[in-house]
Amino acid sequence: MKPENTSTATNIILNRDTIKRKMRRMAMEIAEKNTGEKQLIIAGIAGNGVLVAQNLITILQEITDLQIEFIEIKLNKKDPLQSKLEWSASFAGKSIIIIDDVANTGKTIMYALKLFLNDYPKKIQTLVLVERSHKAFPVQNDYVGLTVSTTLQEHISVETEGGELMRACLH
Repeated sequence: MKPENTSTATNIILNRDTIKRKMRRMAMEIAEKNTGEKQLIIAGIAGNGVLVAQNLITILQEITDLQIEFIEIKLNKKDPLQSKLEWSASFAGKSIIIIDDVANTGKTIMYALKLFLNDYPKKIQTLVLVERSHKAFPVQNDYVGLTVSTTLQEHISVETEGGELMRACLH
């Protein structure tokens, strides 16, 4: 019998139902940790971060009366220091939650944080659906759906269909 090539094997680490439960739990945590806030700015990182953010907003609107503003963060992968937001208002005194699907090294979240700092926001929190345990940047996410210990060679992807978060897989 020939051994299976595990480098191409895919393991589902979150299915659709589990993702929904984790998203609801994180929304409840956000509601609890932001008691007294009237407004939240939800900033989704382009790609699946936007989809995670949109799903979260739907749940937050069901469980809170927070005014929610959504913006998309478009990071320039080749030169992340030159990334910009399409937002004309100030973030001064605002509460912001930056959202991505998977946190690998913390680099994406770190560059996204930089986009808000010049305006002196009240607070910035971060949320990821899946967090890997290989941090190269000192980012501790505030809300995490699932933390996974992986090898450096493994990859995590979040798969979607028609705007719905379907599964997270370990490759």
